[in-house]
Amino acid sequence: MPATVPETATGTAGTDRLGALSAHGVAIWLDDLSRERLGSTGPSGLRALVRDDHVVGVTTNPSIFAAALADDPSYDDDLRALAASGASVDEAVTAITTSDVRQACDLLADVYAATDGRDGRVSLEVDPRLAHDTDATLTQARLLWSTVDRPNLMVKIPATAAGLQAITQATAEGISVNVTLIFALDRYRAVAGAYLDGLDHALRAGIDLSTIRSVASFFVSRVDTAVDEALDGIGTPEAAALRGRVALANARLAHHAYEEIFSTPHWEELSGAGAHPQRPLWASTGVKDPTYPDTLYVDGLVTDGVVTTVPEVTLRAVADHGHITGDTVRGTHEASREVLDDLERLGVSYDGVMTRLEAEGVAKFEASWDALTERVAAGLHQYRSNEGAL
Repeated sequence: MPATVPETATGTAGTDRLGALSAHGVAIWLDDLSRERLGSTGPSGLRALVRDDHVVGVTTNPSIFAAALADDPSYDDDLRALAASGASVDEAVTAITTSDVRQACDLLADVYAATDGRDGRVSLEVDPRLAHDTDATLTQARLLWSTVDRPNLMVKIPATAAGLQAITQATAEGISVNVTLIFALDRYRAVAGAYLDGLDHALRAGIDLSTIRSVASFFVSRVDTAVDEALDGIGTPEAAALRGRVALANARLAHHAYEEIFSTPHWEELSGAGAHPQRPLWASTGVKDPTYPDTLYVDGLVTDGVVTTVPEVTLRAVADHGHITGDTVRGTHEASREVLDDLERLGVSYDGVMTRLEAEGVAKFEASWDALTERVAAGLHQYRSNEGAL
């Protein structure tokens, strides 16, 4: 049963739903970061979210940084200094994003220590334009890891075919990786395999496996968006009955695969050497279809030992009216498999949808990265022009 407390974080009597979610073993990570949130002492500031709302980690992506820099004058001093130093656009982007992430890592250092490194994590993504280049992805992963220089960083590497080898090598070097943009079950299994291969290499190299952490970010709401569009095109009652069900089924099957992978003799060997399992992380939990409950992808994926990343609007919705009653993942394998079988019987290609979602995901992050670099380039140009006019 959910824990009850005299007052919630918002000060009204009732159920602490976020506390209940945490008590069921779900780590709550905020899917957002900005200078304003880092510096704020208000209820939306990161300090308050950690203190009052059970937030124990942060994820970022190119879209988040593009939004943060869009209209925030607090970055102007950084841009002025970087312009004066002659930094390139890419160097300036790295300097600004790693600075913000380093501050977030420091703010979450107590959580990191209290959870023995399990949480208190902040994720920073490699340039998405490198998603199909293994060597370049690995080079930037090393750069971000060394530049942030905090043990509670996680470097985000996309789960493209080219990303798999980078995930293995980064893990082998002791870099903690958040594998992002996972949609398909086969790709999830490949991601877990890449992590295990990396741990094997790290063990042979004499690296302390207990210092390495990883999560596998399995995207949720985008699956329903794509599938529902195909189902609406079919237009039958059978198709309508599957709307809003495929994303949860897909994620629950991924968790079933996780339990299989991290219970093998190979895993037991690595665990005995100090390794930690690669936790499933539910990403893209904000509901895209306004006809669905706004806490659907949180309420429906409650189970011990996972991470859920939420934008603040979803966090507040869960706190207000989330339906946290117990495990909603374990024991759903057969029903979830039937949902995907029904989808195929209707003529919707699971593999086709997942392949398209991965390509669209990379493209969206590339577009956000372009917006970020354009903002930085404009700032550098402005301050260099001002300097030249003096």
